[in-house]
Amino acid sequence: MDKSLNKIRHERSKRDFPGLKLEDDEFVEFAFSRSKICLLLILGCTSLGLIVVLFVFLLILMKQDMLDAMGRNFLFILLTALLVAAVIIGAISYSIYRGNKLFITNRHAIQFVMTSPFSTSVNIIELSKVEDASFKQEGIIQNMFRYGTFRLATVGDETTYTFKYVSVTPETLKAVSKLISSYKDN
Repeated sequence: MDKSLNKIRHERSKRDFPGLKLEDDEFVEFAFSRSKICLLLILGCTSLGLIVVLFVFLLILMKQDMLDAMGRNFLFILLTALLVAAVIIGAISYSIYRGNKLFITNRHAIQFVMTSPFSTSVNIIELSKVEDASFKQEGIIQNMFRYGTFRLATVGDETTYTFKYVSVTPETLKAVSKLISSYKDN
């Protein structure tokens, strides 16, 4: 490939993905993130939690004549805490959703996995060590919403790197496999 084109792609990748530490002439070929269905589940569960708490709040307002002042204050504080907790859990879930990424560059596969705000890992694999790239969908839900598990298996110690809840088209999988084989040929 043309050196000037590599330089342009490298600069664009550095600008578009500032958190990646790319080598000279390394650029991002593919960027994967969790499927949008995960975001919808986060928003849906957070909204459902808020609606349930607000519904209970309305029920208490309708029956407040049965409670004394101290009981009402306690319930209002409890419901306010539940509302705040639902919003905080939704925000944490969203940050975890955003923290999971997989990048395939012209030289490496770089995986960022966040399972909690305090638990993250970064895996970097040279494309020459990748033996197999595959995508698997299990069950009707994954097939219906077109997401699944993207897997990279390495040569040697048989380490398998998985990236769950991601949408990968057959064309993208074919292009990744072609990139891996062309990197090995060079």
